[in-house]
Amino acid sequence: MSQERLTSPALHQTQCGASVRKIKEILRLKWEMGLSNRVVARSCRTSHSTVGEYVKRAEIAGLKWPLPEELDDDRLYELLFPRAEKTENQTIPQPDWNEVHAELSKKGVTLKLLWMEYLDANPSGYGYSQFCDLYRKWSKKLNPTMRLNHKAGEKLFVDYAGQTMPVVDPETGEIREAEIFVAVLGASSYTYAEAQWNQDLPNWVKGHVRTFEYIGGVPEVVVPDNLKSGVTKPCRYEPGVNVTYQEMAEHYGVAVVPARVRKPRDKAKAETGVQNVERWVLARLRNQRFFSLAALNRAMRKCLEELNDKKMEHLGKSRRELFESLERQALKPLPASSYEYAVWKKARVSIDYHIEFEKHYYSVPHTLLHQYVHSRVTERTIEIFFKNKRVALHPRSKARGKHSTIKEHMPPSHKYYSDWSPERFIRWAEKTGPDTARLIQAVLNTRSHPEQAFRACMGILTFSDKHGADRLEAACRYALAHEVHTYRGIKNILENQLDKADQGEEEAIQPTLLPPHANIRGKDYYN
Repeated sequence: MSQERLTSPALHQTQCGASVRKIKEILRLKWEMGLSNRVVARSCRTSHSTVGEYVKRAEIAGLKWPLPEELDDDRLYELLFPRAEKTENQTIPQPDWNEVHAELSKKGVTLKLLWMEYLDANPSGYGYSQFCDLYRKWSKKLNPTMRLNHKAGEKLFVDYAGQTMPVVDPETGEIREAEIFVAVLGASSYTYAEAQWNQDLPNWVKGHVRTFEYIGGVPEVVVPDNLKSGVTKPCRYEPGVNVTYQEMAEHYGVAVVPARVRKPRDKAKAETGVQNVERWVLARLRNQRFFSLAALNRAMRKCLEELNDKKMEHLGKSRRELFESLERQALKPLPASSYEYAVWKKARVSIDYHIEFEKHYYSVPHTLLHQYVHSRVTERTIEIFFKNKRVALHPRSKARGKHSTIKEHMPPSHKYYSDWSPERFIRWAEKTGPDTARLIQAVLNTRSHPEQAFRACMGILTFSDKHGADRLEAACRYALAHEVHTYRGIKNILENQLDKADQGEEEAIQPTLLPPHANIRGKDYYN
């Protein structure tokens, strides 16, 4: 891992924002959860050698968990990756692998102990992960297959069943298939299941939340079999990790460690749990008809209770008995409040110092013009972050095309940010023609704050690139005559070629901004 700092501020911000977040998660799982490097590596989708490198750098920097609140991302990055000159041809002392191998045969001696002794004698030697890898290559041995011994309160296995359940729409009679979410505790096999409409991220995360509430506590680790709903592509905030899923894990203080690919033993408990739900819950409901998801879940809950009360022949106890005697007291307590589902989205601050979410515009401090920010959106609020610090908080609005603007975010009245101003847009419009300038002025006048109209003005003026200045001027003339002062109105005029109609044609043809449709009767219909 290079110790050189990035010279470009933009590149540094991009790498720092993504890598520092992962480093914080690695330190949390390592120091707060006490997990091994390999488990942390699987949770964070990275190599165990990288985990060891980050932890070692943090220890050298004198950091402890939790990290100081005043420590921002840039300072943390500087502490972990200080400036250092490269030393060429630096040799690393090689361990005596014959001696290491001989010492390992002694009772109580581990590779960790031998590495610590090697490092005491050679402070500039290999890190622990590389030390272990080199020894394994030297000894030409494969990792032994470890039997999975599930400790009480340690692991919760989650997956979706392959079988679905039909739900009938009472109004249309249409049948819709419901997905079945299943969660199983490792030590007791205590099982939870629920029906969901699909396997998207909201259902995936909320299924975890309801599972924790059902078992009345939180395990140390969640082991998902299929992470399509929780990792990678849905998230643009950090490649490879879905921030919403990670945020839920942080809220409950749990580590997410996916089952390894082509390692059936990792997910055997989940597959057995799914099989039990299909046999003892879904199969019993196969001849019933359900007209809502809630009705299906009520019926499933009754069968689920019976499954957990049913004695397991090989143990002579039920899942509930094992849960009460083994796992309940081993689970961590639930937090004071349940996790509130939130969507994360990356956006670039526009020229009007607003960002867009679902066609509504929210302001940020005008000093962040053109910067990339991240928004956390819940049902009630939208929080906006820059370098992991909140810079704006708005009530969420469903009013499409409107603006939510905080007065303190606006630039001073005597100075517009950058070079953008109403005067500049009007000068730009005058190059096309006087009617275009009049229309732009009208658009600016429709907003209480002119900056809120900058997007629309820019969109209108760029129509000259596609349709030409003459057509844009004619479209603006037509729009002014019909009191149309919106971007969408100009777009419809140009697309329907209303700007090409002369005065005689305008009287003969009823002007409309609606697109032509086959079901609209023409003027000759009643002749």
